[in-house]
Amino acid sequence: MNPEGDVMSMAEVLSALNELTNGDAVIVTDVGQHQMVACRYAKFNQTRSNVTSGGLGTMGFGLPAAIGAKYGAPDRTVVAIIGDGGFQMTLQELGTIMQFGAAVKILILNNEFLGMVRQWQQLFHDKRYSFVNITSPNYIMLAQSYGIAGQKIDKRENLKTALKTMLDHDGSYLLEVMVGKENNVFPMVPQGCSVSEIRLK
Repeated sequence: MNPEGDVMSMAEVLSALNELTNGDAVIVTDVGQHQMVACRYAKFNQTRSNVTSGGLGTMGFGLPAAIGAKYGAPDRTVVAIIGDGGFQMTLQELGTIMQFGAAVKILILNNEFLGMVRQWQQLFHDKRYSFVNITSPNYIMLAQSYGIAGQKIDKRENLKTALKTMLDHDGSYLLEVMVGKENNVFPMVPQGCSVSEIRLK
């Protein structure tokens, strides 16, 4: 979780989020590296605070699930943690947020890749990357077109201020954080292996 290098890691974003929410937020994840990071590092002070599809989910789960979580816990802060790839699967749900006013905080961790697939291709296929590079739209302009405020950051010194702005905002908010393109997430169990063969690096 400690900052290393010039680019931000997903883990340090989660660490800063923990500090600001004190573990009281409902954290909803999509599917991918950010899901593993959130489930590993997010802090929770009460039950029913971690909404994730586990290992059998599909990309696109995060945003609609966060809307449902907000209606299930209207008095709690709900943060949807989503990758740049998964967000594009169900971004039309911004229309639901606009129409019904669901005050969901959307945190996009953008590494410009289908991160989990890229990690597997790096580790097990000699970096023969195939169809994992992502070209994203301007998410802030997209959010604004649905009446949702937002901002994009790529510098570590702006992280805590941006997260606080997101959490304090009255209503829904989209924050896009640019993170390291080829940062990997561990531990992981390779395909076809047992838990005793878990990889730590």
